[in-house]
Amino acid sequence: MLDHISYSVNNFEKSAAFYDATLSLLGYERLYSSTGGQDKSAGYGKEGKPAFWIGTDHDASNKEHVGAARGVHIAFQAQSPEDINRWHAKCLELGGKDNGAPGPRPEYHPSYYGGFVIDPNGWRIEAVLHNYGSKR
Repeated sequence: MLDHISYSVNNFEKSAAFYDATLSLLGYERLYSSTGGQDKSAGYGKEGKPAFWIGTDHDASNKEHVGAARGVHIAFQAQSPEDINRWHAKCLELGGKDNGAPGPRPEYHPSYYGGFVIDPNGWRIEAVLHNYGSKR
């Protein structure tokens, strides 16, 4: 249903380094980067299609809203529980805050495995696997 999502960050270089390192553990890479001028952006995905974007907002009056959008939550698909565990640990190492340790979440559904983090900008992110415990 969704094609892509983007949000603003306070420090582009720090945020790009955070997402470069953490999303690579889930099989994603930076596919696009624009670092010239006031507005900087990066697009992440795989197979040539960026689906997750970060960027700066040249309008300084909007900075108080970065990371503060009520209810915003981004979940990245993972391939294994081990990927989620590594992703979560790397996020914490790079300044993210734990928002739910990796593990099964049977209250969501029987095959759900996820880990939750608040990124250095205050955005709530997750790595998720929907076929935990099922034969692949």
